[in-house]
Amino acid sequence: MTQPRFVPVADQALLVEFGQTVDDETNLSVQMLDQALARTPPEGLIEVVPAFVNLVVVFDPTLTDHGAIQQEVLACLDERSEQIGNNTVRDVEVCYDAELAPDLEDIARQAGMSSEAVINAHLAGDFHVVMYGFAPGYAYMAGVPEALHLPRKTAAVRDVPEGSLLIAGPQCLVSTICMPTGWWRIGRATTPILTGDSQKPFLFDVGDPVRFKRISRSEFDESRGGKPHG
Repeated sequence: MTQPRFVPVADQALLVEFGQTVDDETNLSVQMLDQALARTPPEGLIEVVPAFVNLVVVFDPTLTDHGAIQQEVLACLDERSEQIGNNTVRDVEVCYDAELAPDLEDIARQAGMSSEAVINAHLAGDFHVVMYGFAPGYAYMAGVPEALHLPRKTAAVRDVPEGSLLIAGPQCLVSTICMPTGWWRIGRATTPILTGDSQKPFLFDVGDPVRFKRISRSEFDESRGGKPHG
């Protein structure tokens, strides 16, 4: 596991940074440390928040301090986990109908591909969850095929509906609320990401592999009970 840089955050947290570049190897180090701390939590640990290249260890300053937490982290760095997440593949059903994927033709034009080729490329992506952020249930996934790597739009689009399947650069996510976004809309998912379970509020765990499964427009409409798609 890569040796990290430690940065104290106020009096109750420690930032553990494994690098500056978003890549699979760096994120794997983050996930391995996250799981090692979950297996053997230090005294005073409150929460561990993983991101792409770093994680924040939040602790009770009345029970421990930055130095002690840093030593606990260092003790975990030699641990090796053969398994990240629970390796349960999470299936997400998605419809790529043009009306539900308003950016599909533009993505295809920029990629120099047909719309159908874009869909097939996306379905073939090797997706896994690397972090949560921005909004409840926003699971950022790595694995978008390089041919579909597009920069974010220069201006955000308002009122993008819940369930929108979005891509930008090497990342992909399924929106959980209606909101503006500068990411590219490639489809609409029917699989709920917010579970309603207080013990496991989101479908995914960090590290979980995700597989997108294509459904037809009629299947999408049926899943919504014939309700309007907007």
